[in-house]
Amino acid sequence: MTFLGVPYGRPYRGLGPELPSATAPAALRAASLAFQPYYRNVDVDFGGDLFAGREVLLADAGDVRLVPGDHTGNLERITTVVRTLLRAGTVPIVLGGDHAVTVPVLQAYAEHTGLCIVQIDAHLDWRDEVDGIREGFSSPMRRASELSSVHAMIQIGLRGAGSGREGEFAAARTWGSVLVPARTVHREGIEWVLDRLPQASAYYVTLDADGIDPGIMPGVNAPAPGGLTYWQVFDLLCGIAHRGQIVGFDLTELAPARDPSGVTMAHAVRILLVLIGALAHAGQFG
Repeated sequence: MTFLGVPYGRPYRGLGPELPSATAPAALRAASLAFQPYYRNVDVDFGGDLFAGREVLLADAGDVRLVPGDHTGNLERITTVVRTLLRAGTVPIVLGGDHAVTVPVLQAYAEHTGLCIVQIDAHLDWRDEVDGIREGFSSPMRRASELSSVHAMIQIGLRGAGSGREGEFAAARTWGSVLVPARTVHREGIEWVLDRLPQASAYYVTLDADGIDPGIMPGVNAPAPGGLTYWQVFDLLCGIAHRGQIVGFDLTELAPARDPSGVTMAHAVRILLVLIGALAHAGQFG
């Protein structure tokens, strides 16, 4: 697995580096230092070794070099780096950045077929454009639906206002996306959600941090009450890994400056470790 930082995506206004999520990759790396001495301790959540007794290589490719204001070039740079990682046979773990980074990341999966996108998010992200911009953080799922490599999608944790207008929800349903509001997750449980996971040859998981309840992860760009819990995310990632191959993951919309206690970053790092543990225990590492 290879970590890749993408400090920002394509903003609607401004240059980009000043956006709240621009510092998230560096903050995640710093927060991970507190976890590293304990990787081989008994992981109670997994009932043993986090890595299931496997020798797992975790690499850090650094950050994609992005040029403020060069939005088109930045998108191409992100896609090129992710494509290089995929061709090297590794699983990219992308550290955003706002949710716009998912657009160029998914474009790197053009050689895949039958891909299912699993989105954990408070918001639908199905806007066609905002102020003429079609690759912003309001549009990643709409852009994903247009890719020939993507054949299915499930969007989990939707809630509150601002998720989209009626037309966008209708477009998502017409395309075939499975929409699962957060309230449904709380009422029905994760097994119910997993029963509705589309069958696919491979899965790409995109986790917008506001998909998780702000009571445990307040340091996000757009906090929305009623999100998923740590255990729901844990069971969801483990469930997906046992049902099919996960070929990529991104974590976006973290706002380190809004996390003075560090609790958001602690949860974020732990969720990254849960993903790795889920893949290891599902036998997805050699």
